[in-house]
Amino acid sequence: MPPPSADERQTLIGFVAFQQNAYFAVAHGLTDEQARSTPSVSALSIGGLIKHVTGMQQAWTARVEHAPQFPPSDPRPMEEQMADYADQYVMGEDETLAGLLEGFKAQNVETLRVLAERDLDTAVPVPHEVPWFPDDVDNWSVRWVAMHLIEELSRHAGHADIIRESIDRATMYELLAAEEQWPETEWIKRWRPAAV
Repeated sequence: MPPPSADERQTLIGFVAFQQNAYFAVAHGLTDEQARSTPSVSALSIGGLIKHVTGMQQAWTARVEHAPQFPPSDPRPMEEQMADYADQYVMGEDETLAGLLEGFKAQNVETLRVLAERDLDTAVPVPHEVPWFPDDVDNWSVRWVAMHLIEELSRHAGHADIIRESIDRATMYELLAAEEQWPETEWIKRWRPAAV
């Protein structure tokens, strides 16, 4: 759990970091094939979700880093940008879970660095050409972005929990216990691979 804090910034950073850490637990012990698999009715995979939340954080961190200006625009054709966005949700055959987690970990550090350095009241401009962003709001704040990151990370961590349980019935507490090496009790055991 995020540590108690009387400071708003540290509370926001603590909750962002807590949600980031969920992905290391949900991926604990998976093979590349399992991380790539889509065992539920959803087309999402654990690896694809890790790619997406890495890219999502990268985009929002760039917005905060350049605020109150817009980040540099992407000069590529829109078709290429949209193909890259769609690819964010898919773990490719040439990608490894270890590689995706390494990229995610590096982005997590960068996200937390930027949130630690920027004034929470800094205006983050809303791009009105993006159809899912509001037309009647010109700016968010860095504070709002931090809350949005918590929402996005937690929403997709929930997706990842269901996918992981569909793969091998593993649940979050036993995965956290294994990933973080918690001492075992009568009511919480570390996840272990099923015997073959």
